[in-house]
Amino acid sequence: MLLVAIVFLILLLIGMPVAFAIGIGGLVFFLQNPNLPFTIPIQLSISQTQNFALLAVPMFILAGNLMNGAGITRRLLDLSNVLVGHMRGSLAQVNVILSTLMGGVSGSCIADAAMETRMLGPEMIRRGYSKGYTVAVNVWTSLITPVIPPGIGFILYGTVGQVSIGRLFAGGVIPGLLLTAVYMVAVAIDARVKGFEPGRKGRPTAAVVIKTGIHSFWALLFPVVLLFGLRMGIFTPSEIGAFAVFYAFFVGLFAHKDLTVGELKNVTRTTTEDVGAVMFIIALSAIFSYGIVWERIPEVIAEFLLGVSGSNPYVLLTIIVVFLIIAGMFVDGAVLILMLTPIFLPIALKAGFDPVHFGLIFVLTITLGNMTPPVGAAMYAGCTILDCSLQEYVRESLSFFIGTVVTILILVIFPEITLYLPNLMFGK
Repeated sequence: MLLVAIVFLILLLIGMPVAFAIGIGGLVFFLQNPNLPFTIPIQLSISQTQNFALLAVPMFILAGNLMNGAGITRRLLDLSNVLVGHMRGSLAQVNVILSTLMGGVSGSCIADAAMETRMLGPEMIRRGYSKGYTVAVNVWTSLITPVIPPGIGFILYGTVGQVSIGRLFAGGVIPGLLLTAVYMVAVAIDARVKGFEPGRKGRPTAAVVIKTGIHSFWALLFPVVLLFGLRMGIFTPSEIGAFAVFYAFFVGLFAHKDLTVGELKNVTRTTTEDVGAVMFIIALSAIFSYGIVWERIPEVIAEFLLGVSGSNPYVLLTIIVVFLIIAGMFVDGAVLILMLTPIFLPIALKAGFDPVHFGLIFVLTITLGNMTPPVGAAMYAGCTILDCSLQEYVRESLSFFIGTVVTILILVIFPEITLYLPNLMFGK
């Protein structure tokens, strides 16, 4: 597998699309083992996409795009502005709240970062925020979005690791709110240091909050319906994805009446591109993963990590987190989830960690790579939109990076934060 890894990394470095780099790297393993039938890679790439649970992926992508086109994002922005517009660094705080609310709509940090940078970036710069800080707050707060259900990363992890997706969705709620609180504190500190002023004077009245909340009712209701449907057994994870599409279509067409024919065409085109990219990666990742299992790499890595950590589960998890942060800087998050879940989940289970607790930390840490150089997709999206240099972005990102690491450490030390809601809803 050493040659496979070298080929994979070289292809990434020369700019080969990730899906092709994975597929070609996996084929090298079969070329090294001529005794294996060469029909296996074809069978693997087809069978990988036949998993019924994976139907949730394209469904949630379509639902997220439909909700954006249905006017939900604009209403959530209005609600965010009402809730925190009176605070120092109000527009930055709006970013934090909007990303939290978008967690129940989008599920993609890259889409959230690009959307919020376009919507809020120019106004933030006009009000005196530097380009670097504007991009940093838009990009880093988008990390909240895939943690609060529905997150695509949880679906991939749950499917590959045979972990309850309903429990994973429930497990993301409180950690997502914790990350929100940490980012709000980081923004409040930055606002005092940098002298950011409130957007308006005075707190909003209860009547204004209630009125704006009613306008956002359909968006706020969706995560509740999602978790309730899974808990009551009304929907499977795949069926809840189909329901999400129907829900978004209903809201856009009848409740908000913002989903025009032109917007629907745009949603269809964007969804086709997104689903094609994700499913192609999923299909070709099976070829790469076959060699990993064949060479018993999970067992070898498990023995090594358990030896290094001295069987201390928290030292073991810390080593895994550090590795995932570094790996996420260079490889797409979906790819890492598909490739590394079969390796690290058995290690975590052997060390005594709950698969939902480990999955939350696993997905969150990998997604962190979207915000860090050299290949962070969300980072590049924000920097490109506002024409911001990477140096300025990195310099202004320190408080958010520290806040994220602190949050991950809290979740590592206190698993009850993650497991309280899943155990409450689904039982231990």
